[in-house]
Amino acid sequence: MAVVVYALDRATKAWAVGHLTPGQPQDLVGSVLRLNLINNPGAAFSMATSATWLLTLIAVGVVVAILYTVRRLHSWGWAWALGLLLGGACGNLTDRMIRPPGPGRGHVVDFLQLPHWPIFNVADSSIVCAAVLIVLLALRGIGVDGRRSADGKHEASDG
Repeated sequence: MAVVVYALDRATKAWAVGHLTPGQPQDLVGSVLRLNLINNPGAAFSMATSATWLLTLIAVGVVVAILYTVRRLHSWGWAWALGLLLGGACGNLTDRMIRPPGPGRGHVVDFLQLPHWPIFNVADSSIVCAAVLIVLLALRGIGVDGRRSADGKHEASDG
């Protein structure tokens, strides 16, 4: 899943940079989904625009934590969630490392726009989907090891 998300994110960003002009939005699905190219120095919702280095370090920490956790993974749900999160984190981290103004400070390519919503990309969507899936798994009490917790006890689960 991580490889698919990463490849899709990189391909769509390359297309957007090659075919869209900043400040010239184009309707894709009426006014419901528009293509609107921006270079975002911040995080989701353009927060922390002056903390690009910090965002880069957080993304590296997320990638390392996922790679460490994968060794204990015995749940399909968690595999999907962490794959989505890893692919999205790596997609935006790649932008931070290779795009201007320089390594660790690069701006993320965003180009998908919904009404009344900040402009985003495939990696952002993947990270949000991962977060939703992680919350659902946690609410169901399914651990990374695939066991379901019930009243503090762990029992086997299909997860």
